[in-house]
Amino acid sequence: MPCKIEDYGLIGDCETAALVGRDGSIDWLCWPAFDSDACFAALLGTRKNGRWLIAPATEPTKISRRYWDNTLILETQFETVDGTVAIIDFMPPRGNASDVVRLVRGISGRVKMRMELIIRFGFGADIPWVRKHENGLLAICGQDMTVLRTPVETRGEDLTTIADFEIGEGETVPFVLTYGPSHLAVPKPIDPAQALEDTEDFWAEWSSRCTYEGAGRDLVLRSLITLKALTFAPTGGIVAAPTTSLPEKLGGARNWDYRFCWLRDATFTLLALMNSGYTEEALAWHNWLLRAVAGSPALMQIMYGIMGQRRLLEWEAGWLAGYEGARPVRVGNAAHAQLQLDVYGELIDAFHQSRMEKLQLYEGSWAIECSVLEHLSGVWDRPDHGIWERRGDGRHYVFSKVMCWVAFDRGIKSVEKFGFKAPLEKWRDLRAIIHRDVCEKGFDRELNAFVESYDSKMLDASILLLPAVGFLPPSDPRVQGTLAAVEKYLMRDGFVLRHDPREVTEETQPIEGAFLACTLWLADAYVLAGNIDRAQALFDQVVKVANDLGLLAEEYDTQAGRQTGNFPQALTHIALINTAHNLSSAKRTTEKPAVQRSK
Repeated sequence: MPCKIEDYGLIGDCETAALVGRDGSIDWLCWPAFDSDACFAALLGTRKNGRWLIAPATEPTKISRRYWDNTLILETQFETVDGTVAIIDFMPPRGNASDVVRLVRGISGRVKMRMELIIRFGFGADIPWVRKHENGLLAICGQDMTVLRTPVETRGEDLTTIADFEIGEGETVPFVLTYGPSHLAVPKPIDPAQALEDTEDFWAEWSSRCTYEGAGRDLVLRSLITLKALTFAPTGGIVAAPTTSLPEKLGGARNWDYRFCWLRDATFTLLALMNSGYTEEALAWHNWLLRAVAGSPALMQIMYGIMGQRRLLEWEAGWLAGYEGARPVRVGNAAHAQLQLDVYGELIDAFHQSRMEKLQLYEGSWAIECSVLEHLSGVWDRPDHGIWERRGDGRHYVFSKVMCWVAFDRGIKSVEKFGFKAPLEKWRDLRAIIHRDVCEKGFDRELNAFVESYDSKMLDASILLLPAVGFLPPSDPRVQGTLAAVEKYLMRDGFVLRHDPREVTEETQPIEGAFLACTLWLADAYVLAGNIDRAQALFDQVVKVANDLGLLAEEYDTQAGRQTGNFPQALTHIALINTAHNLSSAKRTTEKPAVQRSK
């Protein structure tokens, strides 16, 4: 049985990542990149699907863990009747290969330890050929190769590499697992002690650039570090999460692959980075966006691979049991082919916000935006699949239409601010037409609220973003009514559901966990409306369910008291960063909150 989702910590080298359990096991590790099939998958199946355990040979009496200050170096301490031992897990800044370093350090007494390494590639399906080599223990299968280097004597038992050893006070025993393509030479060894120093220096320097000084700075900085860890450094793409198929509902079938880059997160990601002092990362993300969407606007997708890949074909790994039995395990994401009109607004808004922050953009960016808006002028009134990627027939989703309005609004603002040439009157007419269409068809007078889609009585949490994007002022009675309706129909135990529980469909039932980013969106709406105390209470509610390392998944099951969904989730951490900025700004001055995107 894997750990609870919140019992994992994250390590990474800004090209790949691993999840380290509280029990000393690495149960999820993607090589050589976030969307690779060459990974451990014990988290999604059984221990035989890949695992790397280092732990005391006897049950510890206490386990505690922490990240080293402002780094992605994870230290887990095990107290036993014989003494205390620490395991320090990290991935050094990428050299020529990807390394996972595990240092076992004696704190007190003398403790018997056990290491078990089960290497499986292809989501646990492919068993490698393992042999001792002059460079270490070599494992090869197809295109993949790993080498384990350690001074400890190892042996093979039942397709598992095992080591039994003791660690005393003041002693350190290193284990280094390195990945490389099998057709190349075995990667050269690294010095574990020097690698630790280099990794600490890398993260300390990066963290020192954070300009946020408001309340909850440690949690904001941890979220920024997590966002950096989810960045694929060679391209600037940021994955939604490093995992696939962690269930939105425990034991359920809504299990999706999130190891891709979503356009829906574009503007909020830019704001989180730019407002926190990370303009270099913001520009890299912007440039990834530009390359990914290059080509015909009609073919623009809602998500792409970390290098801009477009064909993210979805298939099922039927040999895996899934996290706590939640099946199927999916690889790839069929939603990449959906029409989601909101992404056009996200793209144009991201370009506009980048210009407002004086990022140096590609000189051809405006021509691309004009092409996108010309295409959108002919398709904005079509049904689509919405921000939540509903499968089945399309609908006229309110948020999708609002983001079409945002696209033309930001295009108009860019012309007015920067003097670009464009069909300004046409865009103004379309902006007015879309606004009127949404207000007439997307607002239910009986509920006194904007609804999920035209001709619907159901709500969804995306309508919380209407004041943030500037569609209507927060003081508008329709916005106030919408917030009240969300409180009435979408709240559960102090958190916000993204789907209306009154609607019974295959996708919404059984009811998934509360959506943490949506809870923070409600907090942002309250900041804009001047209800700071209510906003702070919602922010605190989310903070309380972060794990002991400050990490958050996509959702929170209030009944089970557990995090659910893919982990850690970029959108949740982005929302936390932005809400913290908004609260800090609102309490400090009367200036416009950072999340207000209508500038």
